Amino acid sequence: MRIGNADDLGRYVRSRRGAARISQADLAIRAGVSRRWLSDLESGKPTAEIGLVFKILGALGLYLDCRPEPTPQIDLDAFLDSLGGAP
Repeated sequence: MRIGNADDLGRYVRSRRGAARISQADLAIRAGVSRRWLSDLESGKPTAEIGLVFKILGALGLYLDCRPEPTPQIDLDAFLDSLGGAP
């Protein structure tokens, strides 16, 4: 899954927690964070501390995989320009 911002990360964590049928309180205890902090993370708080994010991911059995964004196969702007027509 591509996660591009704090909202995406929060939705993903909430989704994975739900799929695992773990309450916020239980996950917070497993990860050693407060339930309020976890709630903020799941709500997309952009200032979530990265070390605590890793604790949550680990408690869910997840890991972070970063890689370069793939380059598009075509230049969409050039393609659209080639069609002519006004914007």
